[in-house]
Amino acid sequence: MSASSIVLHGDSLLISPYVFAAYISLKEVGVPFSIVRWDLENLKNNKEPDYALKSITGRVPSIEHGEFVLAESAAIAEYLDETFGPRKLFPDDIHHRARARQVMGWVRSSLPDLRNERSTYTMFCKKATNPLSEKALADADKLLRVADQLIPSDGGNMFGEGRWSIADADLTFMLCRLHMNDHPLPNKVRVYVERQLERPSLKEFWGVDRTHDSYNIVP
Repeated sequence: MSASSIVLHGDSLLISPYVFAAYISLKEVGVPFSIVRWDLENLKNNKEPDYALKSITGRVPSIEHGEFVLAESAAIAEYLDETFGPRKLFPDDIHHRARARQVMGWVRSSLPDLRNERSTYTMFCKKATNPLSEKALADADKLLRVADQLIPSDGGNMFGEGRWSIADADLTFMLCRLHMNDHPLPNKVRVYVERQLERPSLKEFWGVDRTHDSYNIVP
């Protein structure tokens, strides 16, 4: 299927973890795409009825592939991996593939206090200045415990050398809520994050110009 018509709809600053996952997925499968950045307040307040109608759920991110429009970052990753083979985003091994989906689901639904106190704005625009609360520290400890179980002793990819998956990107993004705010990480976790951030797709995403005059928000 042709990829020439793919459009990624994202937030205005490109700091959403879900837009990140969709962006990385597109880069990793190697298809050309353009980006439309939206003012999320307009979407939230239902000021863009056409967008909501096309994407069904009205959420960001979504992709347009010809006449097909799909929202939700995990669904986008699955669709791209199945449409533009061979498989590049999810492991071939059925158990590893299930584990990748588990990790992706967990980072999307857990650690609310850490998310709140170390928002993505603090990762890309302005570091946090307040110390983590007791609840957020508990979330951070839980994140590091989970990461310790998932990351190999050498700090390599979750499923081994040469077996990168989109779950690695999602876990890295969550860990960067700590890393980008100078929270100390265990050595292998720090090595893992630093290696992942050197991956071309992640490096490109982190290098996007996020100054307010660098983009046009869709009115």
